[in-house]
Amino acid sequence: MTKSSVAVVGSDATMVYDALRNVIHEALGDLDPNFALEDFTAKDAASSSSDAVASRIIEALQTPPFLVERRVVVVRDAQSLLASEVSAITQWIASPAPGIVLIVAVVGTKSNKLVKAAHEVVEVNVSSRAQDRVSFVQTKLNEYGISVERATAQGVAEQIGDDVARVDSFARTLRSIFGTSSLTFAQVLPYLGDAGDVPEWDLTDAIDAGNAASAIRVARRMLDSKGRVGLQIVNMLQRHYLRMARLEGSGVRSDDEAADLLGINRFPAGKSLRVAQRIGAERIASAVHMIANADIDLKGGADYGGRDLNTDLDITELTVIEVLVARLARLSQGARRR
Repeated sequence: MTKSSVAVVGSDATMVYDALRNVIHEALGDLDPNFALEDFTAKDAASSSSDAVASRIIEALQTPPFLVERRVVVVRDAQSLLASEVSAITQWIASPAPGIVLIVAVVGTKSNKLVKAAHEVVEVNVSSRAQDRVSFVQTKLNEYGISVERATAQGVAEQIGDDVARVDSFARTLRSIFGTSSLTFAQVLPYLGDAGDVPEWDLTDAIDAGNAASAIRVARRMLDSKGRVGLQIVNMLQRHYLRMARLEGSGVRSDDEAADLLGINRFPAGKSLRVAQRIGAERIASAVHMIANADIDLKGGADYGGRDLNTDLDITELTVIEVLVARLARLSQGARRR
């Protein structure tokens, strides 16, 4: 590592500190951490202690290496530093001392001043797009010397779903068992664990496209992962269709107007607008009615049995949700074919 300052940033703390571990390892190289590493946590920077963390960070940054060719100064939870402390560190970044590498870990966004000032930024956010998750899995496994084919990375990404924070620990597990090697999906599958959750738009996109089979598959995945219970899925779908109900007949014609009316980002607002225009008021009303009935069924209005002995899924919950999403998808499918 040749940069004098590195920022590791992301919205998920687990992913930030997993990435931080590797950045520190790379910065140290063969150096003895007892001499070359100073590790601070900035959460206590605002405490009333006379030995403030920030002052010790600045002192460490200004102290030349001793008995080693470079020293690595790590600041965890750097988003908790006060403005004056951030200013002092950014001044050091602008004119770094020779032989010192500063690594800051920020749980937040790239707009953080320390992130913007750093000479190198390691961002650990992963988008919800399937291809981005696959690439992230493949890159993370490669970091630990594990080589997999694209199909294997895709299988891992599908199983982990939205729970991408698990990938680093999964990769470390494989490294400890297999060392650095090329692995197949059959070899890694026993170590993957339970299916992870998936984002809600996977379900709403399948329904809006009129794809009942895909909608049922995603809904079952949500229940399998234990990431959501049936009532949460119902509430999610209710919110989805009530947005359309507000847009339908409102006179809104653009994505920006839809975003203003709904109070959400332009992209999802535009999607809701286009679906509302396509399926119309009658189908939206039918969808809201179906969702209300499903809500009643899940609150005791229906009983299709207890739990499945093989999957441990609540049969009533599964049946109600599968029937609901299939019916909603058929509504969209019929509108698409008009």
